[in-house]
Amino acid sequence: MEEKKELEKELEKEEAMEEEVLTEAAEETEETPEETAAESSPEEQESPEEAEQATGPGEKKGFFKKREKKDKRDEQIAELTDKVKRQLAEFENFRNRTEKEKSHMYAVGARDVIEKILPVVDNFERGIKSVPEEEKEGPVASGMEMIYKQLMTVLTDLGVTPIEAVGQEFDPNLHNAVMHVENEELGENIVAEEFQKGYQYKDAVLRYSMVSVAN
Repeated sequence: MEEKKELEKELEKEEAMEEEVLTEAAEETEETPEETAAESSPEEQESPEEAEQATGPGEKKGFFKKREKKDKRDEQIAELTDKVKRQLAEFENFRNRTEKEKSHMYAVGARDVIEKILPVVDNFERGIKSVPEEEKEGPVASGMEMIYKQLMTVLTDLGVTPIEAVGQEFDPNLHNAVMHVENEELGENIVAEEFQKGYQYKDAVLRYSMVSVAN
C-alpha cells in the first residue's frame, strides 16, 4: 500500500512538471497582434493605394484616369479642328484677294488698250464727217461706216459707253469745259458744243468730254 501511494505521488509530480513546462512553452510562443503585424514582411503588407485600388474607390480612381485620357484626346481633336478652320479661312481670304487682284489687273489692262483705241475711233469719225454728201453712198464711205459701227459694237461689249454732252448740264466729273459762250436759247451751265467725245469704261471715266458751256 505504501509503495502504491509513493508511485501515485511521483506520477502527480511528473504531471505537474509537464504542465509547468507546457505553460512556459505556450507563454514563450504566444505573440501579440502588434508583434505579428510588425514581423510580417513589407512585401506581404498592402499599401493604402493598393488596398484602395482593390476596393470601390480604387475603381473610381481608375475611371477618372480614363476620363482624363479621353479629355486629352478631345482637346487634341478640338485643337486640330480649329487649326483646319483657320487654314480654310486663310485660303478663302487668299482666293478672294487673288480674284480681286486678277480683276483689277484685267481692268487696268483693258483700260490701257481702250485708251489707245480711242484716237482710232476719233479718226474714223473725222473721216466719215469729211466725206462729201454725194460720196456717202460710195463703197469707200460705206466701208468706213461699217468698220466704225463694228468697232463701236466691240467697245460697247467691253463696257465702254460714250458720255452724253451736248444739251446736258455741265458736270465737272464728266466734262472738261474749254470755252464759254453766250447763247440765249440754252439755259445756264448747259453744254453748247462738244469738241472731243468722252468715254466711260464701266463706272470709270476713260476720257472727259471736251466741251463749251453756255452762259
